[in-house]
Amino acid sequence: MDFWIIGLIEQCVQPSNDPLIQNLKELVMTKENALTLAWIKLGALAGISACIIYPLMIAVEMPKQLTVACAAAFGPLLSLASVGLYHLLKLHQKTVTAQIATGANIIAGSIVNMMLVVQLAISYSMQDYLKNAGEEATKSTLEWIGKVVDKVQLGLDVSWDVFIAIGTLLFAVNMLNHPRFGKILGGIGALLAVLLLGFNLYFFPMPPANANLIDFGPFVGLWYFVASIQTLRSLTWAKDLLEA
Repeated sequence: MDFWIIGLIEQCVQPSNDPLIQNLKELVMTKENALTLAWIKLGALAGISACIIYPLMIAVEMPKQLTVACAAAFGPLLSLASVGLYHLLKLHQKTVTAQIATGANIIAGSIVNMMLVVQLAISYSMQDYLKNAGEEATKSTLEWIGKVVDKVQLGLDVSWDVFIAIGTLLFAVNMLNHPRFGKILGGIGALLAVLLLGFNLYFFPMPPANANLIDFGPFVGLWYFVASIQTLRSLTWAKDLLEA
């Protein structure tokens, strides 16, 4: 929008190399560069936080309120991390695939938020119902209902895997020729994304882990952790490029 306004002013004020126009251009560029750097830093920190929160929530038994808070935070953090990663990637080359990857990961962040919240709601509610159930027949009925309702979060699980796999694949493709990521990190990300998507679709609705197969989700998470650290390490490179 700022550049559109300057273009309009340039058409009305001649010559275009007027000092006022040049100062406005420099001001807009400074604001845009600062915003880009802020997004890259925020994205990197959000990505690192998300990659710590998710395994911590699974591996460590925490109070209910803290567990819910971590579950609610993971999706938004993933979305923010993806926007930050896009801003770093676009400094080298703006592509439609990087934009699609960002959109896919933002959707993935929304779906995983729903999935985790539904999981916790079912789990905590079922614990209370079973605790208050007096007869064994009632408990058996509740357990059967729980198994049926649990299929809802399994569907959300696959949905989130589809979008995160698409986003990861396209981000990885854009990393292949990027000077701060390269072919190794990009190639690994692309392979993991294909495996994650393929296994989840082939064994649907059963998650690969439940079928005694490899769950590539944690490996994708580790890949994002490395990518987020590299994004944070690239701040100086991004600043130098923007100021050049």
